[in-house]
Amino acid sequence: MTIKCGLFVRLEAKPGKEQAVADFLAAGVEMTNREATTPIWFALKLSPTTSGVFDAFASEEDRQAHLAGNMAKALMSRVNEMLAKPPSVEPVDILGMKNQLA
Repeated sequence: MTIKCGLFVRLEAKPGKEQAVADFLAAGVEMTNREATTPIWFALKLSPTTSGVFDAFASEEDRQAHLAGNMAKALMSRVNEMLAKPPSVEPVDILGMKNQLA
């Protein structure tokens, strides 16, 4: 499978909601594991209040399916509860990758 495109999503937690965001992202692994067209997904902690998600896909259609899927819907349903502002969703093109466990 060739990975061609991805998403970088930045999430800024409301004060006191940092752990709720971390817990949501930890649970997100289960949701994305059920998405056959999302082969790569990472939950990231960028700072004490900022988290992120990086995921990658074989095609634009797969990326759009993820954006319309359960993980995205679950996140958007909790924006007002957990986040200081709406998530920043940045589409990215994959120029190269290495995916090999040591």
